[in-house]
Amino acid sequence: MNAGIPSTRTARLSVIEQLLGQYVVKSQQQLVSLLAEEGIQVTQATLSRDLDDLRASKVRTQEGDFAYAVPTQSPLEKVMLDEITCEQDRRNSAAHGAGAGAGAGVGARAGSRAGAGARASQHVDIFTPVARRHTQLAKVIGSLITKVVCAQNLVVIHTPPGAAQYVASAIDKYPIDHVAGTIAGDDTVMMITTDNAAAQEKMDWLMSMVGAEK
Repeated sequence: MNAGIPSTRTARLSVIEQLLGQYVVKSQQQLVSLLAEEGIQVTQATLSRDLDDLRASKVRTQEGDFAYAVPTQSPLEKVMLDEITCEQDRRNSAAHGAGAGAGAGVGARAGSRAGAGARASQHVDIFTPVARRHTQLAKVIGSLITKVVCAQNLVVIHTPPGAAQYVASAIDKYPIDHVAGTIAGDDTVMMITTDNAAAQEKMDWLMSMVGAEK
């Protein structure tokens, strides 16, 4: 089994939340060390902000010590919802702008046709349709992937709570070779590929996509 953790804020918050549930973390320095073991390098200042975002606070343990804990209802769900809302707002704004531009462009189109040919010969679109779709998908789900695990012909994608179906839906709309389909729960997406090699390839593809969104 092979696994990867994206170096995004959402992924880091998810790991911190898991570590606080698995270990008795008494100091930020201890948490920095635990994150380093997971391959995540973080400064003290960034970690302090992350703990604030998670609303983590020190509580008394049964042994009488004080350790960090997060609320039962994870603030990570709000972070995830904010990411989805922001992306949907961006897409709606872009669609609205395109619609307004189309109306204004009808009147100006006739006058601009004469110069369009000369300009077209000078303009080269360096982005292929596949590259554009890749960029769009990265913007939609890149910040919502917290971990990717490859097991035989399966790619398991971990997300914040409540985001799995949104991520699966976005992936299903993207034409991907050697992918039979996806199954989504609450915070986990299973991508079923045709063989083991395809699964490893799709895991690498997802990790590169997350990197493109950073």
